[in-house]
Amino acid sequence: MSEEHPNAQRATFTSMADSTQEDWMLIGAQFAEFAQRLPDRVLAHLRLLDGDYGGFPVDRLTHCLLTATLAHKDKKDEEYVVCSLLHDIGDSLGTYNHPDVAGAILKPFVSEENLFMVEKHGIFQGYYFFHHINMNRNMRDAFKDHPSYARVEEFCALYDGPAFDPKKETFPLSFFEPMVRRVLAQPKNSIYKAALQGK
Repeated sequence: MSEEHPNAQRATFTSMADSTQEDWMLIGAQFAEFAQRLPDRVLAHLRLLDGDYGGFPVDRLTHCLLTATLAHKDKKDEEYVVCSLLHDIGDSLGTYNHPDVAGAILKPFVSEENLFMVEKHGIFQGYYFFHHINMNRNMRDAFKDHPSYARVEEFCALYDGPAFDPKKETFPLSFFEPMVRRVLAQPKNSIYKAALQGK
């Protein structure tokens, strides 16, 4: 379903090479409103994981919620908790590379350490099961000299790995929604940052 008002003004170019500053002023004005609704779209996409078990003991949404719950209970900061919540959001579209999808969504808004954690958690999580599916469980060793190695190892050991217990207390998505909105409110790292700030 389109978010755009049917009577919204539109640029007239048919090729970007022919676009004008006026076109981009118009597009930029509508982009700001579109960008403000990013948290709504991210949360809606996360809800697609509800009821999707894929053979796991809990559905994928519950796993994400429980991962974030464990991190929050351990007093991790808000950005870390949001990364914990969204770490598997890519499962629905990135069947073969879900950490990359989550990383792409979070990249403009989080630190390099948290981005590395999200992007590499699949490899680090493999330590616990890759040997059961004829893969190298020590694949994570390729990153042993990376400054965020211990961060990802901890994330998998304390939050992501244990988040499959249906008996554990799991906070609802509504608990995390304000955190998601705050973390996704303003990009820290984007090629468009200067334009967005009017520079």
